[in-house]
Amino acid sequence: MANSGDDISVGRQLMCGAGQPPWMGIGAAAVRGAAFVEGPLSIGNATEFPGAYATLMVGPLSNGDAIKIPIAGANCGQNFSPYSLVVSGDAAIFDNLSVSSKVIAGSDIIAQGEVKSRCGAHILSAKKNFDIPHPSKEGWRLRHTCPEGPSNDVYVRGKVLNRNEIQLPSYWKDLVDWTTISVSLTPIGSHQDVIVKRIDEDKIYLQSKGGMPIHCFYHIFAERKDGERLISEYEGESPADYPGNNNEYSVSGYHYDTKGEN
Repeated sequence: MANSGDDISVGRQLMCGAGQPPWMGIGAAAVRGAAFVEGPLSIGNATEFPGAYATLMVGPLSNGDAIKIPIAGANCGQNFSPYSLVVSGDAAIFDNLSVSSKVIAGSDIIAQGEVKSRCGAHILSAKKNFDIPHPSKEGWRLRHTCPEGPSNDVYVRGKVLNRNEIQLPSYWKDLVDWTTISVSLTPIGSHQDVIVKRIDEDKIYLQSKGGMPIHCFYHIFAERKDGERLISEYEGESPADYPGNNNEYSVSGYHYDTKGEN
């Protein structure tokens, strides 16, 4: 370590806190230039954080000695960029990531599980797709899109064999308005004159001509009830004019894709 005036240069490792991370190594195995700070550590304006909110707290750049770097959309006449943290390579978050404002992506946002809104409602977006390598054509890709319609529908499908009832998913009681249920039936093997005899919250009851065994495919749609009903047509110039509760939706071209804002 060398001290030149007020500056301190660390030749090998810097450790501030109790203990030493094993990954830093010791002796000949020491990782040169490595640093360990137990925290809390604050970077930026000294008064940005009134308390110790996290192990690492990064505030806006406020150092007047910093070089002014023109950044598109930023106020380049001041000594700070619009960012508090910039990562040139990939970044990994091993636990939850909380964002109090917008998430802006230059490309796709990919989720391994469901994408849900903070208000607890569902998220609807235009042209909801998945795009994967083609399963049978080398050098090709396969893209599918979700069905679109004037209501917030969910569906189940399957096959009936030697039964006259279709058991609905147990969660449909709390998810859908059962009075909106519609059923499509396709007989298999022979004409059975299968009809929907009645519907309740739990089941679809079927009936065939002469009581013959039923063998058919089914496709059942119902409208979700966890929120307002969709208003498919309304007067306005942009999605901001939607007369219902816009908090229940994330609209492609409006909320997260600036291409369609106008």
